[in-house]
Amino acid sequence: MTDQKKAPVFCENYCLVCKGARAGNGLCKAIQNLELKIFGEKGCIWGKARTEYYGVTPDKPIQK
Repeated sequence: MTDQKKAPVFCENYCLVCKGARAGNGLCKAIQNLELKIFGEKGCIWGKARTEYYGVTPDKPIQK
C-alpha cells in the first residue's frame, strides 16, 4: 500500500477565518493577515498542512 496523506479539510472547509478571508470578507482578511504575520507565511498548523498538501498558502484559493 502507498502512504497517502489525508487532505487537510479544516483550513479549507471549516476555519471561519481562512474560509471567510478567501471568500472576500474584510474582517476575516485582517485577522488572517495578522495571523500570517505572527505564525509566518504558512499560517497556523492547519494552514501549514494545507500549504504542504495543496501547495498554496492559506490566503490563496486552490487552483482546480
